[in-house]
Formats: sequence, C-alpha cells, structure tokens
Amino acid sequence: MIYFLVAAAVIAAIAAAFDLRSGEIPNWVTLGPLLIAPIAHIAFAFARHSTAQAALYEGGSSLLGAIGCSIVPAILYRQDAIGGGDLKLLAAIGALLQPHFGLETEMYSFFAAGLIAPAFLAYEGKLFRTIKNTVLLAANPLLPKKKRKPIEPALLTWFRFGPAIFVGTCFTAYLHWRH
Repeated sequence: MIYFLVAAAVIAAIAAAFDLRSGEIPNWVTLGPLLIAPIAHIAFAFARHSTAQAALYEGGSSLLGAIGCSIVPAILYRQDAIGGGDLKLLAAIGALLQPHFGLETEMYSFFAAGLIAPAFLAYEGKLFRTIKNTVLLAANPLLPKKKRKPIEPALLTWFRFGPAIFVGTCFTAYLHWRH
C-alpha cells in the first residue's frame, strides 16, 4: 500500500501546483492515474502471489474507490462548489487508495480546506465579505421572496481546492505509512 500512498501524494502535489498556478488541473494528471490504478492494483496482487480472484478483488476495490470518492464531489460540482479537476483528482486518489483510504483522504481534504480557506481569504482581505455572502446564500431560501437579497456572482469567491487535497493526501499517508 505504501507505493499507492506515495503515488497519490505525488499526483496530489502535481495537481496542487497546477491548481495554484493556473486554477486548473490538467486531465493527464487525473485521468492517467484513474485509468492505471485498477490495473496497478491487479498487477501488485499478482506480484504478491495472490490468486486471480484476489487480484480481481483489488482491481474492483480500486474502481469502487473511484466511484465512492466521486459521489460528494460530483454533487458539489453540480452546484458549482468545486471544479471538474478537483472531482477527477479525488476520483483518481480514490482509485489509487481504494475506498477506505480514499474516503479518508477526501475527508481530510475537506477538513484541510476548512482550515486553509479562512486563512487564505483573510490574507486576501475577503474573509468578512465571504462570510456575509455565505450567510446570505444560506438564509435566502428561508426568507420570503420580498426579503431575499441578491448576490452578484462577481462577489462570490472561488477557492482552489487542489492544495487542500494535497494536504489531505499527505495526512492520510502519514497516518498509514507503516500499515
């Protein structure tokens, strides 16, 4: 499993670098690992002298990790809360780390975003405006139509999630390095 933890951390680091620089994560960073991970899990199972059934289980578990790690990000993507590159990156990490470690990485990534985002917004001087917009976004559906306040799209702040995914991946690797 250590090889897959290292691969996930390297891929997350590359994706975070692209995300910070350009705001986009290239498809080759995410789709390559997403496609190769099930094959790699099958190959490693055979290398450990596993049966064909065990090898297919490992490959299937990789696919299940990709699907499981895509559910919440897909919902967020449909709501324009995260980008497509973030969704594909989490799916690729799910395929590499399989469901257990993949979902754990996703959880730590969201926790990291919860810590990084306010610090980043405060640094940019956008924290209080973003908090106000968040309150308005949450309250508007509960208010009568006459009392709803419009929120201009230009006032919404976009957060680059790639670095938080890298932090979550590294934390998972740190926790499970010897297992």
